[in-house]
Amino acid sequence: MSAKLMVMLAGLFGFLGVGFGAFGAHALKERLTPDLLAIYRTAVEYQFWHALALMAVGLLAMSRPGPLLSASGWCFAIGILLFSGSLYALALSGVRVLGAITPIGGLLFLIGWVLLSVHAARTL
Repeated sequence: MSAKLMVMLAGLFGFLGVGFGAFGAHALKERLTPDLLAIYRTAVEYQFWHALALMAVGLLAMSRPGPLLSASGWCFAIGILLFSGSLYALALSGVRVLGAITPIGGLLFLIGWVLLSVHAARTL
């Protein structure tokens, strides 16, 4: 993934995180059970943290590009879609089986962090 695409996706995920967070705080507060609202908030929180991670990876890729860094960016981006996306879907639908997708996104987050660390150890 190019540095430009990583930074663009980070901006998009950050923008959506603000929108989803506001939607959850205002429109869903009275409609979801406390358990489902907590799940929704977890999705927003992880989306934000990993949007920031994706931004950092994109900025680093501008000066120190490499295949591990690119793979880290993909892991963060796809991880956001799977982890946060599955939690949003679970919270809004109440269909618990959607939670089975969440650990795949979490694993991608972990792999992304390891790839970032290995890239840093090799290139910085």
